[in-house]
Amino acid sequence: MRDAPRLEMRGIVKRFGAVVALDGVDFEVGAGEVMALLGDNGAGKSTLMKILAGAYLADSGEIRLEGREVVIRQPEDARRLGIEMIYQDLALCENIDVTANVFLGRELRRRALGGLVRTLDGSAMTRRTAELLDSLGVSADIARRKVRYLSGGQRQSVAICRALLGSPRLVVMDEPTAALGIAEVARVLELIRRLKAQGVSVVLISHRLQDVFEVADRATVLRNGRVVGVRRIAETTPDEITGLIVGAGAARAAR
Repeated sequence: MRDAPRLEMRGIVKRFGAVVALDGVDFEVGAGEVMALLGDNGAGKSTLMKILAGAYLADSGEIRLEGREVVIRQPEDARRLGIEMIYQDLALCENIDVTANVFLGRELRRRALGGLVRTLDGSAMTRRTAELLDSLGVSADIARRKVRYLSGGQRQSVAICRALLGSPRLVVMDEPTAALGIAEVARVLELIRRLKAQGVSVVLISHRLQDVFEVADRATVLRNGRVVGVRRIAETTPDEITGLIVGAGAARAAR
């Protein structure tokens, strides 16, 4: 009997008034797997992942982590379960340094003045940030640099470090290579490979099929709030995936 997938979402339905955004969606990701989540604008990708991240509540359906049903009502629930979401805008504060961004809202403190007060433990946070950067193959020298001075690829590194702080089991990355140059895209794809090598499952939302075919193991395609195909990357082509996204060959998608 095979092990349960790391993540299973079964029969997920989400309505916004009369609009059915998700219509009985099944989605799964294996341990240490990179699963691409693809579809045109409005297909339901972001809605599905916002349900997983606790930003939305599903109207019906269930979520299982490693075979155990879980309830995610808010982002804190998702984080506690080891699910981290890296949004396209990264949500970084440009006027503070990398370490402060990584620990924002989760600062480490130490006792001072004989235990009477608790102060920020800057040394411990910088040390941990350097360790996380090193695990991603990124120079620890940027730990004290303000985010405003970082490149796009370095900013993605910071967002990933922040996600890794809680030792996640699954990380969702929303368009991580959008608006990056060729060299920066290569760096972000290498970061995804490193997450996979560490046993972290990754959901990659992307419109760039060349990136998907470089790093993903499988792809799930949504159209109009429904799954129209799940393909192993090694067994499909960009043309087939494009056909599923836009609707060509939909009759073959159920096979």
